[in-house]
Amino acid sequence: MDAVIKKIMPASSYMDRPVTDRPSQQEVEAAVRTLLRWTGDNPEREGLVNTPKRVAKAFREMFDGYDKCPADELGRTFEEVAGYDDLVVVKDIEFHSHCEHHMVPIIGKAHVGYLPDGKVVGLSKIMRVVDIFAHRLQTQEAMTAQIAGVIQDVLTPRGVAVMIEAEHMCVAMRGIRKQGSTTLTSTFTGVFKDNPEEQVRFAMMVRGSRY
Repeated sequence: MDAVIKKIMPASSYMDRPVTDRPSQQEVEAAVRTLLRWTGDNPEREGLVNTPKRVAKAFREMFDGYDKCPADELGRTFEEVAGYDDLVVVKDIEFHSHCEHHMVPIIGKAHVGYLPDGKVVGLSKIMRVVDIFAHRLQTQEAMTAQIAGVIQDVLTPRGVAVMIEAEHMCVAMRGIRKQGSTTLTSTFTGVFKDNPEEQVRFAMMVRGSRY
């Protein structure tokens, strides 16, 4: 795996579980009530009285990636592929994540390709890896590298290509407030990193062009 990915994400993070002891349900609900007061609203009014409990439940769902190991999802592979050794691309994997700077949504699509080296993995496993990393506080750059890194480390293919395109609500809802703009990131390992023609082929397959 290339040095850039190693700097962004140490290999140990593939196995990471929550890094701190989680607070109690009561502590979480109290924190949400404080935030409701901070907005200027009354947490005791009818419409908000059950909001702290709902927010706690929603957070457990949206951030369940901290309780899952992406490397585990890639553990089962298949070698009966009739000699297939060309590019495998899973594109348009829709995901939602949250910006680690403002904790507002990132909504987008991931495109993942790899060149097998004697074994392939179930397509749904690639999608689950995307979701696990997405369901953590993220930056798009780090998430792109994390997906490529774990696939390269666990499957050891000849190369991995990852492209993510997403809209960031921290740009659309606050600050500059520009709706509709998207951010595109990509990273390559192995053959893709060494051969720009393979990068182009991956991009063309993602875009649906003939080559």
